[in-house]
Amino acid sequence: MSRLTTAEMRGYQQICGNDGAMMVIACDQRGGMRSLLAKEPAAQAAISDKTLGDTKADIARFLASKASCVLVDPICAVPALVDDRIIQRDTALLIGLDASGWDTSPEGYRLSKLVPGVTARRVRELGATGGKIMIYLRSDRDAANVRNIEILRQCIDDFAREDLLLVVEFLTYKFDEEDEAAYKALVPSLIVGGSKICLDCGSKVLKIPYPGTSEACTAVTKLAGDVPWAVLSAGVDHATFLGQVEDAMRNGASGVIAGRSLWKDCISLDRTVTRERLEAVAVPRLREIQAVIAAHFKSARSQGIPQGQKEHA
Repeated sequence: MSRLTTAEMRGYQQICGNDGAMMVIACDQRGGMRSLLAKEPAAQAAISDKTLGDTKADIARFLASKASCVLVDPICAVPALVDDRIIQRDTALLIGLDASGWDTSPEGYRLSKLVPGVTARRVRELGATGGKIMIYLRSDRDAANVRNIEILRQCIDDFAREDLLLVVEFLTYKFDEEDEAAYKALVPSLIVGGSKICLDCGSKVLKIPYPGTSEACTAVTKLAGDVPWAVLSAGVDHATFLGQVEDAMRNGASGVIAGRSLWKDCISLDRTVTRERLEAVAVPRLREIQAVIAAHFKSARSQGIPQGQKEHA
């Protein structure tokens, strides 16, 4: 099992709150954020990177300032978030390496993409605490993962050379010809299997979808050992996500990396509206998530459930 180096441990501590649990605000989306800001494809295409950057700045002001860390993209958000002093000095910064969208192989496999030129060295130059890589995995079909595992290993090696923290995220997906109900039944095993692939590649911190059941959460925790894992929101509604966070935390998760479930109902092309909604809607949602983390992270630690690399035990 891969363990954090001293430098990586310092980075991990910084993306966690005082309680030792991750509470990261994710706003690294680009295509997904455009689709929330405008309904028509032409209107979405007209939204500039500057507009997205302003939206991310507002999310950082209202939410990241009340959490431990913010995750952003290297296209729209940085270096402005740092240079304009939008993020506070004690708020950690993660930068996503993955490009928006994916390519599709002739077999129908999703092929992950990286933003050109965004290496571990570049992430360090942008003043970040660490990076985040997202890949697509179907753990039940080895051929679907060959290219994406290659990308993952390259990123892990690159960040290891810089001795810089890397958070590894994966998403699973349905094949076009696959029955929806059959796919949903597979999701818990696909997430456990995807976690194993990431761990086998040397991942040291995981960001994963809710595994689907308490049993699957426990299975991920057992597989991960001392490797901490955070649950992502995947854009589900807030009430649903709260239940997922509670189940994940009760069964060994080390925190949350949440985006759309917090702010998807709040952002607007009118920044005044965005700011009002972030304050009135998103901040209370964040507080509710933090309360669940506080209750179950403390409880899990007292029961000896591994969460993080023992320094939080």
